[in-house]
Amino acid sequence: MPNEPKETTRPERLSDLGFTRTPSDDDPRRDPKLLTAIETIAPGTPIRQAVDDVIRSREGALIVVGDPQELSFLYSGGIRLDAPFRPQLLYELAKMDGAIIVDSAIKRLAWANVQLMPDPTIPSDETGTRHRTAERVAKQTGALVVSVSQQRETVTVFVGPARYQLDPVADVLAKTNQALGTLETYRVRLEQVLTRLTALEFQNAVVLDDVLVTLQRAEMTSRMAERIGRDCVELGSEGRLIRLQLEELVGNVPGERDAIVRDYHAAGHGPEATVALEGLGALRYQGLLDFDRLTELLGYPRGTSPLDTSVQPRGYRVLSHISRVPEPVIGRVVGDFQTLDAVVRASQRDLEAVEGVGAVRAREIREGLRRLQEHNLVDRYLQL
Repeated sequence: MPNEPKETTRPERLSDLGFTRTPSDDDPRRDPKLLTAIETIAPGTPIRQAVDDVIRSREGALIVVGDPQELSFLYSGGIRLDAPFRPQLLYELAKMDGAIIVDSAIKRLAWANVQLMPDPTIPSDETGTRHRTAERVAKQTGALVVSVSQQRETVTVFVGPARYQLDPVADVLAKTNQALGTLETYRVRLEQVLTRLTALEFQNAVVLDDVLVTLQRAEMTSRMAERIGRDCVELGSEGRLIRLQLEELVGNVPGERDAIVRDYHAAGHGPEATVALEGLGALRYQGLLDFDRLTELLGYPRGTSPLDTSVQPRGYRVLSHISRVPEPVIGRVVGDFQTLDAVVRASQRDLEAVEGVGAVRAREIREGLRRLQEHNLVDRYLQL
């Protein structure tokens, strides 16, 4: 199979690769605590049922979810209930002006009509009394506070310093379905460069530019999938179908991305690669555009020419595609042979000598590599 011609220019914008900018860099839902709070009040949950009833009746509400005893220093007045949680009861209690205290497990309605007295020196940018109180309580206690605006008919979640206003379910569904279409395009284009990279790996003809383009696309695809995953959390029971579509589209993209870093990091596939993956995840959008930044993440000196730098894969990604070969065995095979080319050229006896491989697994590795080469050739012709 002849070597494919190398690209003479490198794309400088994600749009050159078929990508558009996503807002995931600025998505506050990346905060795990906030995402957990959103999940607590997502469609299909008992609290959301009550909140929707409050909105439909054009009422307001202030709901605090936490340990009633730990929050008691904030209370002024109120009615002690200690009653089983029921959405209908919470809705009825919201007709009173004060806050409603729900236990952390959302099993008991502890207090109603409570006047909360948070520290007034805690800064707040909120203008309404209810939202300002909610923000200060959340910052002071770390509890989940849900504020339902009577005038605007909106729901705002506060937890710690984080704030998030829930969008209408119909709007979130529309945005998420649009994002799914974008993810499908991302995945098709990622498969194209993965197929090309695999072909070049078997030819021992990879240059650093091939790796950077593939890594960039894999990271952008993973980020879009993560964003849709956060949308599914916000959608709750309304996002079941989207979750199924997401699982089908994503497949093992994060695993492919991680294997690329372990295959090509200049300093090794151990702690250095782990640090590189953490750095990749921390890069903002503009950082993903910068091939020099990606080059440095993979342990190469800044200023290295990706088009002129030949690299060899260690074999993690390709070997992970062979069924019934566990990751520890792959690690030992790579540790013994160092490069994919050496594994491909290894004899049955050479592979059997690797700890944990044996005769059966050695045959599976050799047959698996042969099938991958054949399938890769077919896939490339189908893409032409």
